[in-house]
Amino acid sequence: MVGVSGADLPRAIDPDVLRPRLPSPLQEVADERFARHGVRLLLKRDDLIHPELIGNKWRKLVPNLAAAGGRTVLTFGGAYSNHLRATAAAGRLLGLPTVGVVRGHELADRPLNPSLARCAADGMRLHFVDRSAYRRKDEPETRAALLRATACEEAYVVPEGGSNALAVRGCTALGEELRGHADVVALACGTGGTLAGLAAGLSPGQRALGVPVLRGGFLGAEIRALQDAAFGGPRGEWSLDERFHFGGYARTPPGLDAFAADFGRRHGLPVERLYVAKSLYGLVSLVEEGAFPRGTTVAAVVTGRPDVS
Repeated sequence: MVGVSGADLPRAIDPDVLRPRLPSPLQEVADERFARHGVRLLLKRDDLIHPELIGNKWRKLVPNLAAAGGRTVLTFGGAYSNHLRATAAAGRLLGLPTVGVVRGHELADRPLNPSLARCAADGMRLHFVDRSAYRRKDEPETRAALLRATACEEAYVVPEGGSNALAVRGCTALGEELRGHADVVALACGTGGTLAGLAAGLSPGQRALGVPVLRGGFLGAEIRALQDAAFGGPRGEWSLDERFHFGGYARTPPGLDAFAADFGRRHGLPVERLYVAKSLYGLVSLVEEGAFPRGTTVAAVVTGRPDVS
């Protein structure tokens, strides 16, 4: 596997607490919406990799935790960030200090929402910044000021969403696990790191399809930049369909919620709303549009569970 395993973590850290279930299960499901178009649907159950570091969060975080070498891990996210949740959980499990820089200074004066409350309960120190400073967080002067403000000058910094070259290389294993199993592999995208690595791990003739959960049309350039950083250039075949964000991140209107509940009843799968529901909705829409030729096998990557979203 490209990336690291639990055994590659620093000696002071017990690797058993992050030991994953790999490869994650691949399940075929019978869904008449796909079957009547001659399309097979598989579910890649990355949500079953680890009880607390779910799916792509495990694949992206573990290489960075190994690189941190026991130092404080500082990272970034919004008020409902799955990445902050996963980083905080990893810190608790490994005994590593974690700091979360949270977008929205006004949130400091409000009760913590359930997501941020879980981060705090797991020992993450939260530092709220105004949205202007957050947008500039990758600029050297702003980054240095944030590290001083949090007394974390020596911290190991993980970018928003956990997507960097280490994370991308860690996610190539996801594509490798799907070689020979599907023609198209689809997943929801936030910062694009998982898609960048997935596409690189697939075999020639397979392609990755990303469903962005944020508006803006910026993700293609981000994925290309991540592949440049990780591999020195483009790898694999991939594309994006930007139509299924439902208004943006953390937007889950009633229609999406109803779709997710129905999919869950059909297949006995609790469907996470912020990411997984949008990718599955996109796949159903695409197959009904005739986007996939008869005989196509599509694998949908399940990257999260409702109880950890």
